[in-house]
Amino acid sequence: MRIGLDWGGTKIELLALSNEGEELLRKRVPTPHNDYEGCLKAVLDLVTDAEAETGKRGTVGIGIPGSISPSTGLVKNANSTWMNGKALKQDLTEALGREVRIQNDANCMAVSEAIDGAGAGCGVVHGIIIGTGCGSGIAINGRPHKGANGIGGEWGNIPIPWMSDSEFPGPLNWTGHHGTIDLLCSGTGFQWDYEETTGRLLKGREIIELMRAGEQAALATYQRYVSRLGRAMAMAANLIDPDCFVLAGGMSNIDEIYKDLPEVMRPYIFSDGYDFDIRKAKHGDSSGVRGAAWLWGKSETTLRQINQTT
Repeated sequence: MRIGLDWGGTKIELLALSNEGEELLRKRVPTPHNDYEGCLKAVLDLVTDAEAETGKRGTVGIGIPGSISPSTGLVKNANSTWMNGKALKQDLTEALGREVRIQNDANCMAVSEAIDGAGAGCGVVHGIIIGTGCGSGIAINGRPHKGANGIGGEWGNIPIPWMSDSEFPGPLNWTGHHGTIDLLCSGTGFQWDYEETTGRLLKGREIIELMRAGEQAALATYQRYVSRLGRAMAMAANLIDPDCFVLAGGMSNIDEIYKDLPEVMRPYIFSDGYDFDIRKAKHGDSSGVRGAAWLWGKSETTLRQINQTT
């Protein structure tokens, strides 16, 4: 059995999969905010309960909104800032009594979609989460590309490329940088843009409804959003040239973006032709937790050994 956990800012979710990928169990609890020890206990309780209910012992993979530093072994770059500087891998390994694999949550999403989701069959998948924030991850042949320093796919802190004078410098993000992808290409950034131009704070779906009803302010906000996301994706296309992009998160449910992104990206791509393959995540909000479970591959010796102990 494979156990995956998605450790987010608002909830910690567990998914148990059979070795063939069949869903066995799903549980979630609110994230103990600003409480690292409370979060560790929540993970331990979820895994203990899942194994008791299924009668199976499983491998454990976890997706987090940050990464593990190869040089220190500590969490870095987490927007759930109380995780930063903590020996998460060591603490969970000791608490659970087994090796734990940890990856950035966007990498987990890319892995999930590459294995049996929208990116199945693609050698290189660039997964992009456009929700409260905007993170990205890369899967190569179904495995996460974390990079030599644990920051593979971390595009959030990069400023929007080819920024116009009217966009510069852009709002300040949590790391102290202006006009970054994690802000302006997120659902939060979409709402911010509309509020900046109209003085009204609406939810993203409300702005889209107004756009579809013909409101010009909502249409202009949508066009600026697609332009920013498209420029970020064009930069990624020039750098990574993935077989496909897979979009997840709340903004990925806007059907219009799949038609509009290619036209925005085309002028910035350094090629005389480009095959635009932009897909919506098959597993939706479950992609991250599924990818965490799939951090353990089907044929690994450790997986066979751990299942023999049940």
